[in-house]
Amino acid sequence: MDSLSARAEATRHKLLEAAAAELIETGDVEVAAVARRAGVSVGLPYRYFETRSGLMSALLGDFYDRLVADTVLTGFEGETWLDRWRAQVVTWVERVYHDPLAPVVLGRMVGDAQVAAMEARCLRQVVELGVKHVAAGQAEGALAPGRDPELMASGVVGGMRAIFTVVLERDPRPALDEVVREVWAFTVAALGAAPEAEREPLP
Repeated sequence: MDSLSARAEATRHKLLEAAAAELIETGDVEVAAVARRAGVSVGLPYRYFETRSGLMSALLGDFYDRLVADTVLTGFEGETWLDRWRAQVVTWVERVYHDPLAPVVLGRMVGDAQVAAMEARCLRQVVELGVKHVAAGQAEGALAPGRDPELMASGVVGGMRAIFTVVLERDPRPALDEVVREVWAFTVAALGAAPEAEREPLP
């Protein structure tokens, strides 16, 4: 059973890679085209994802899972909360900036109610993790006390997403270090960070 499960997971991963390539190249996901890219029968994606919307939702979930693993669940080093947040901001911008799927997922991806619901769940997960992070910053004295961590986290996540949507569509894109500075300035202001946060992060 373990061998079969491993093969099934490998096939699922192959289909998601094909779907990502299709979405990046065409801006859409058609099951038949994904099957051709993956070199499998047209019916196989339906066995794993049931519908086109299921495939798109899985692709969206996979993107956010990777992003969260790299930027939210990773333990960043630093003596203070602001040091750790600085490292997190740099990593977040780098990951989004260099992921070829990011411009589509964050800006141009169009789906039905199932896909929209998946995106809402993914963003909610990021906010929930952000609430804990903000509360930790408040407890350390790095962020404004007495403010609602959920509202603060929601504002930061929404604002960062909006910034990424704009910069990823620009041609040419602004330099990565410029985007880091803008995201840093926005987030520390939104979070009511301590004065030492005025130091700019280096990518």
